[in-house]
Amino acid sequence: MRPVRRRHLPSLGALATFEVAAKHLSFTLAAKELNITQGAVSQQIRVLEKALEVALFIRKHNALELTQAGVDLFAAVAAGLDTISAGVGLLQPDGLPETVTVSATDGMATYWLRPLIESFRAEHPSVGFVILASDEDETLRNYSGVDLALLCGNERSEVGEELHFLFPEAAQPVCTPAYLAQHGPFEDAQSLNRANLLHLHERHWSADAIGWQPLGWEEWFRAQGARWERGPSSLSTNKVGLLIEATLSGEGVMLGWQHMVQPRLRDGQLVHAHPSPITAGRGNFLRCQSAAMQRPAVARFVDHLLGSLK
Repeated sequence: MRPVRRRHLPSLGALATFEVAAKHLSFTLAAKELNITQGAVSQQIRVLEKALEVALFIRKHNALELTQAGVDLFAAVAAGLDTISAGVGLLQPDGLPETVTVSATDGMATYWLRPLIESFRAEHPSVGFVILASDEDETLRNYSGVDLALLCGNERSEVGEELHFLFPEAAQPVCTPAYLAQHGPFEDAQSLNRANLLHLHERHWSADAIGWQPLGWEEWFRAQGARWERGPSSLSTNKVGLLIEATLSGEGVMLGWQHMVQPRLRDGQLVHAHPSPITAGRGNFLRCQSAAMQRPAVARFVDHLLGSLK
């Protein structure tokens, strides 16, 4: 029987580095994810291009684009690495603990994701979770170990991914029943200016992980045909969690993201201070790595997460 000749391939390490660089269209971000220097990424790409005798990137000032050859190779390498990853996963001993890794912003992780994890683990106690939460680091969503990413914006899926729409981005004024009884009612939008309006600092919206336009009091008042008078406030913070906790303590009124405050509205800890919501024209999405979906724990948690929306 004639031996099967090994396929002639460039360095698999260089192909893996290319896949990360092509995903980010940035040698800098690729270096950060791979924990190597930018120079090392650039060198591996040059070696790969030399071995293939074709340019993979168009190098512009402060920007990268894939050539057509780069686009074709990216699709092939991403699919190949997903297949390898799924194959390796099947070889893992059944006794090893199952772990699901999810990335999200701080508020989304704390007030929407965490309760879903708790209800899931009530039925699947052997499954563990890694939560990578940050309002400062956008690259977490593309970290190679992330199975699922919770995203906000107008998203699209890439090779090796599947994308699920969760719900629109919407917010509405909320406070405790005691605060409303003492300071309300607020008959119209303009009258809400007399409340202690807790608000999200502009630094939140300019953080690296927050890639969308503000949805705050100025936008809410404008949508109601009123004007935010910017009266004194006891709290302005870049952290959604601090805002929610201050509101729950009865400190004032916040513009509450519906998916984060809905449980507190259901159990009566919070009430609507005004009936009008505001939407931002963007949505929240769940991005799943296709290779990760081959693992039963990940697939079951995705079903649990999507089922909670019905």
